[in-house]
Amino acid sequence: MLSAPDRYPVAPRVGQAGVGLIEVLIAVLVFAIGLLGLARLEIANLATNHGSQLRSQAMTLAYDIVDRMRANRDAALNGDYDIAIGDAAPAGATVVATDLQQWKAAAAGQLPQGDGAIARAVAAGVTRFLITVQWDDSRGEDPPLQFVIDTEL
Repeated sequence: MLSAPDRYPVAPRVGQAGVGLIEVLIAVLVFAIGLLGLARLEIANLATNHGSQLRSQAMTLAYDIVDRMRANRDAALNGDYDIAIGDAAPAGATVVATDLQQWKAAAAGQLPQGDGAIARAVAAGVTRFLITVQWDDSRGEDPPLQFVIDTEL
């Protein structure tokens, strides 16, 4: 009768030492590169969504001042709403001053380095307004972005 160790002889290992570990390391490396790619994709997605949100906010601000100007049409047609980027809103408690103060404050508060301008042009008896909302989406790396509306009241 054979003893226990003799019943199950063990074959000697030849040339296979460490191959399984290398395969595992390569699989982990491929998996890590895949995760880094997914992380980069998610970061790009967040930046794109943030830029889209800022563009939507700029559009809302532009339409807000157009609605305010339509409500006070005579003052707008007289040029009372004309203001340039970088100009402070007029002081006072008139409707125009209040509209411009609130609009400029909203642009500065809702957009990074947000500002706005209103330019009036009269040609062939038609008064047109160019509403510009400007902001910096690049944190100072690129020129500011602008949303522009050309409208009549």
